[in-house]
Amino acid sequence: MIVLIPAYEPDHQLTSLVRSLREADPWLTIVVVDDGSGPDYQTTFDDAARLGCQVLSYAVNGGKGHALKSGFTFVAERFPGHDVVCADSDGQHGVADILAVADRVRHVTAAMVLGCRNFTGDVPAKSKLGNTVTRWLFRLATGQRITDTQTGLRGYKADMLPWLVTVRGQRYEYELNLLLEAKQAGYGIESVEIATVYLDGNSGSHFRPVADSLRIYAPLLKFLGSSLSAFVVDTVMFVVLSALTDSLLMAVVGARLFSA
Repeated sequence: MIVLIPAYEPDHQLTSLVRSLREADPWLTIVVVDDGSGPDYQTTFDDAARLGCQVLSYAVNGGKGHALKSGFTFVAERFPGHDVVCADSDGQHGVADILAVADRVRHVTAAMVLGCRNFTGDVPAKSKLGNTVTRWLFRLATGQRITDTQTGLRGYKADMLPWLVTVRGQRYEYELNLLLEAKQAGYGIESVEIATVYLDGNSGSHFRPVADSLRIYAPLLKFLGSSLSAFVVDTVMFVVLSALTDSLLMAVVGARLFSA
């Protein structure tokens, strides 16, 4: 099992997480991706390397999606056949929850595993609102019930890695695109309940409320619009073909083919 941690300008929480994971499972392989944090943060990544992490670095910030894809590519090349659990570097994911997702990944087939928060307790209002809106839009677009569409704690089977690097998105929208495209790619989605943790009002997050929200909601609204337009076309063609052919079977088949 590989724990993959994308990090941009991390603080001490990254080192604390790595140390705690090492104490819980000394044989765990941890890969940290330095997403162009710059020289001011080199000490933090050096500390992670001294704790036994594989550290990948590049000069220019590419976004969380880019960092994850870089990590997936590295794991597929260096550790073929290993499942991957992705965790955030800001202390929001506890070791017990990371290991719980890892354990669940070992027992599923053709599915990604999400560590889903229940959003109880002291949760910033903007975070609770954002997740609620995204959750309902996702359900409307796909028909799937997922309680936490924005979780960064996710587990993937080894054979999913080639698909993961093909999904569009370089920043925060990438993880939502994975959920939107999973069903069509033949992957199910399972979940494990995890603790809801926001340290210092989520001050360690690099999420930009306007720019990154637009990135996230654009593919979701596009997917929703595509589903809605297909429904409208299907209904209209059913009515037209019913009138022209007087055959229910011909109308149903023809409408579905046309809308597809």
